[in-house]
Amino acid sequence: MAPVRSYTNWNSRTTDNEAQKDNQEIAFDKERDKMIIVFDADIFEEKVQDYDKLVASGEKDNILAVTNPAFELFLLLHFENSYEQDILPNEEAIIKNGKEGNQTFIYQLLLGKTGINSKKNSKIGDLAANVDTAISQEKKLNQDIHDCKGKITCNIGSIIESIRNDDGK
Repeated sequence: MAPVRSYTNWNSRTTDNEAQKDNQEIAFDKERDKMIIVFDADIFEEKVQDYDKLVASGEKDNILAVTNPAFELFLLLHFENSYEQDILPNEEAIIKNGKEGNQTFIYQLLLGKTGINSKKNSKIGDLAANVDTAISQEKKLNQDIHDCKGKITCNIGSIIESIRNDDGK
């Protein structure tokens, strides 16, 4: 598996993008490969303007993986029947994603399934064994990152599936 690098503030670092691609520790084919930028769209619901401009700019040289409201949504999809049992009945609360204390609604749903802090406990990575379940269930959600305002949205499984199906040509 290729190394994964965390890269924050990608849209404000105009020169770093190329430097990351030249990093000798990773194999990056500039002719073929793209960076995958993962972000939550919920911040654009109220706090940040110009979502459409950000997406257009980001898609020029990258692949954008977007969740609305948060990445915990994609993690929740790794559980069999979570769409029907957890997401669909709580659709309105998920998209509002209000906080109880310092925890969002979607975080609390995931915590109820896993029993672990998904932001700090590396065991959350064990969910990767169920990625096929997540991909299948994600197809029941909106996957259009250009039309995600007010909609539960995730396209991460779609990206994983396209990478798996890439024949290298």
